[in-house]
Amino acid sequence: MYSRKKIFEELPQEETAIWQCTNEHCNGWMRDNFAFESVPTCVLCHSTMESGTKMLPHLANTNSSKSLKMGVRI
Repeated sequence: MYSRKKIFEELPQEETAIWQCTNEHCNGWMRDNFAFESVPTCVLCHSTMESGTKMLPHLANTNSSKSLKMGVRI
């Protein structure tokens, strides 16, 4: 059987605006341009979130409106 590791090219990373959870025991975070609210709450522990930055691969989100209907929260 022939097996060969695929060589993946490294994705370019950029400084990205994020929201991070303020609870010290929670690792929750989300990209700012994918958040539904202007100041979101953590979906993992429901604590408040603060803005920050993180080095992440570039993802394009063409819809910049934060007032979209979210659907049903589980």
